[in-house]
Amino acid sequence: MNQDELEAALEGASNANKTVIIAVMNKAYTEGEKSMFDIFLDGFWLGEDTRQLKDHLLIVAVDQTAFERCMFLRLHCYRLKSDEGQDYYASEKLFLTVDFIKMMWLRTGFLRDVLRRGYNFVFTDTDVVWLRNPFPYLSLYEDVDLQASVDGFSGDQWAENYGINTGFYMIRSNNKTISLFDEWYDRRNNSTGKKEQDVMNDLIFEGAFRRLGLKHRLLDTNYFSGFCQDSKDVTLVTTVHANCCGSIKNKVNDLTSILRDWKTINDMIIVNKTAEFEWSKHVGYQNSLATVSFPTFSCRS
Repeated sequence: MNQDELEAALEGASNANKTVIIAVMNKAYTEGEKSMFDIFLDGFWLGEDTRQLKDHLLIVAVDQTAFERCMFLRLHCYRLKSDEGQDYYASEKLFLTVDFIKMMWLRTGFLRDVLRRGYNFVFTDTDVVWLRNPFPYLSLYEDVDLQASVDGFSGDQWAENYGINTGFYMIRSNNKTISLFDEWYDRRNNSTGKKEQDVMNDLIFEGAFRRLGLKHRLLDTNYFSGFCQDSKDVTLVTTVHANCCGSIKNKVNDLTSILRDWKTINDMIIVNKTAEFEWSKHVGYQNSLATVSFPTFSCRS
């Protein structure tokens, strides 16, 4: 696909404020009796006030099978090609492997292009289930440039020296954010062994946000939850991210439980018994912790 087709895809998915929801996927996320992509879309179908958001969802496919699956479902789709070859990124890329890191940088370069074209976006990993419309809980003030999820919330949404999780964030297109993405992407060849999120957090801790005059907000895990830190209030939770969890199989198992929990939550809210609710145990998450080290970013002095 050429750049004109990208512009058409963005224009087709964006709302009146030139804001689009973006998710990136590959063939591995379409495989299985119940795939990761199926679960991701189920969230939009089953969530509270989320169905209409699919009209503004752009699926970025990094291989042909993923693109064809997207087109079959009549979603907004874009085929992102790489220098490595047509289907180089089709298979599962395990956490922190060389190919995983390369795919994350491919994604970052694409998102920089979106910002340069003047589009705001909410980026969401496809292992994030949307249970409620998150936009009422995202600041719509134009002076907030970036709002990002965290693995663990400290209680201070404006903490400047605190690491973020790049699996879910909302960003505005302006000179500050474009400069940030330029610096971020330009470090890709000098950050061996680091995934793109690590490099973004290096920029935060080095004071890049303050230097650029960029205002960012940390998203409370009560609303924007994850396996690293579950929401404590099921009446507020909007998204659940399978963070701190390795392998698609583990994520699928645990996110399937989340959707099952969601149906239970809705029944309990009707009879006002949510105090009795507890999330199902994240078995895949626990299995992942036994085999992979997942750093939880926190405040640095």
